[in-house]
Parts: sequence; structure tokens; C-alpha cells
Amino acid sequence: MVPTHMFLTRGVGVHKEKLASFEQALRGAGVAYCNLVGVSSILPPGCKIIPRKRGEALLNPGEITYCVMARSETNERNRLVSASIGLAIPTDRRTYGYLSEHHAHGETDEETGEYTEDLAAQMLATTLGIEFDPNSAWKEREQVFKMGGKIVRTLNITQSAVGKANRWTTVVALAVFIPLENLPKKPRARK
Repeated sequence: MVPTHMFLTRGVGVHKEKLASFEQALRGAGVAYCNLVGVSSILPPGCKIIPRKRGEALLNPGEITYCVMARSETNERNRLVSASIGLAIPTDRRTYGYLSEHHAHGETDEETGEYTEDLAAQMLATTLGIEFDPNSAWKEREQVFKMGGKIVRTLNITQSAVGKANRWTTVVALAVFIPLENLPKKPRARK
């Protein structure tokens, strides 16, 4: 099974119980009704990124749904938590790209998002033979990656929240793969 479609989503949950906070975050992300199975970091060749609402409509309650998930939680008041998924998409869509996940404390949306984009781009760049200085700033590396012509685009989806007193706060970010059997069947051409 090689997924051909995926969507990005995120959510926040706050509850006195840790597990219920996670459940609420998954509800916020629109995927709490699925049995989520975490997978690693490969964006399949040619996999289309579709809008969240379209992706949610293609899922069924209780089904096994593969995803890359980042999750962070806290029960400390005023503690900033964040979770992010980064993507690096190759110019040649016949080859695979990379997804990265990162969960952090004390990082803003922008910091966490840039980190995951950078991480995904670095992983893809090393497989494509693009040389870069890992110690240079992300914006400099981003230009090297894109000017090399082998990485067409990077992006991220990030969720952060500040912890509440006497409550668990959970944030999630996910790349959700659509099961092949859930995709609409293409009409057959008439002869």
C-alpha cells in the first residue's frame, strides 16, 4: 500500500485528565474517530496534499488510518508547548519526499515550524546529494535547497498552546494518509 493522498491537520485539547486532553486535541484535528497508526517520515512519490475538509470526508469511523504525528503536552501553567509536521517535496514527483515531526516546550509556532521544515529539507537534501552547511541559518539553507532545483517546496503545519493551571494541555500536528480504498473511483472511459 502506497498512499496517493494525504492532508495536514492540527488541534489543541485542554482537560483535567491527560488522556482526555489528547482526545480533545485529536477532535480538534478532526481525526479522533479513527484508529491512528504512526508511521515514519517518507512522503510517497506523487502523493497529493489535499485540503483538510476533503481529507476528513474520505475517512470512516474506526478504520485504521496511517499518519505522521507530533504531540506535546504539559500540565504546567503558562508553559508553551508546540507540535509540528514539516514537509520537503522534491521537484521530481516520481521520487519520494520527507516528513518530519517535532514537539517542543518553550518554542513559538514560527520556531517550531521552521525547525520541522528545515529538518525535512535536510533529510531530503542528503538523499538527493545536495551539499549544504548544516551550521548555516535555515533561511540560507532554504535558498541553497531551492536554488539546487531538486527541492521544489517546503511547508509545515504547527500548533502551539500555553498550559493552564490544574489542566493538561495537549497539542498535535498530523500528516494523515487517506486509505486507497476510500478514494473515489475514476469512471471508466467508454469505448
